[in-house]
Amino acid sequence: MRKRILWVVAATLLCWVPAARAAEGLTKIAEDVYSYVGVQDSSPANSYAANAGIVIGKDAVLVVDTLISAREAERFLADIRKVTDKPIRYVVNTHTHLDHAFGNCVFAKLGAVVISQEKDREGLEKIAAVALKNAVAFGVSEEMLQGTTISVPTISFPQAARVDLGGIAVELIAAAPSHSPGSAFVWVPSRKVVFAGDVLFTDFHPYMGDGDVAGWLKALDAIAALDVTAIVPGHGPLSTKKDLAEMHAYLTTFDAKAREMAKTGASAAAIVAELKKILPARSQGEWMIGANVNGMYLGKHDTR
Repeated sequence: MRKRILWVVAATLLCWVPAARAAEGLTKIAEDVYSYVGVQDSSPANSYAANAGIVIGKDAVLVVDTLISAREAERFLADIRKVTDKPIRYVVNTHTHLDHAFGNCVFAKLGAVVISQEKDREGLEKIAAVALKNAVAFGVSEEMLQGTTISVPTISFPQAARVDLGGIAVELIAAAPSHSPGSAFVWVPSRKVVFAGDVLFTDFHPYMGDGDVAGWLKALDAIAALDVTAIVPGHGPLSTKKDLAEMHAYLTTFDAKAREMAKTGASAAAIVAELKKILPARSQGEWMIGANVNGMYLGKHDTR
């Protein structure tokens, strides 16, 4: 059954028409903070429209997430070099799903230390031997994966960590089991910016297949409690605390209705149809509703 779900997901992804990532490259979010935001092409070839960014200190650069492959990471690196030539010493994976971490190898070759929360580090380490094969199952072409190797984070943290880049500090905070067992967010207090990773999807239907909804809601609340004015979601445009509240409502609605209907023996199609009537509107990734119903509520779980 898992193979069937993977096939359905991959077939859906391959129907999307690729387009270029935003031609303007990285967007300045705040002083010393840049990111991709608002990417519309959510094909595998474009890292499922994942966001990734940088924080620049006096001494070094910290990269937040690395996209889906060496090829994508090389493009990201080229965009970084349009902004700064300072040494890239750190990479932080907000989580280790393929679209946020399979480009690690490009930065590791430059000598960057790769960091993540310990649970996601353990998860990637366990699947490293088959991870690229799994990526193909999710619609990423072998051509796209050329040159890609899996670079497991070399440093992990349980609850929190701090990185000093020289004149600017970056706080790494575990997001509780939420989008993934070891999701984390990256907070730059002096710039009032947080990279939320896939704890926040804005205008995208989220991937919930590895999720813990109760923990996810707590993680959203934790971000909302921070002193921030700009939130970079894992997917979607630059966001605010209003988007956190909308994500909270989306997850609460989805979980309650899917659980209720699954207990009655309703089919996936029936659950999806009902969810489409009541979920808050999202313009991207509607196909994910069915994948999430199967993965979380009908025991047909897949993994990234």
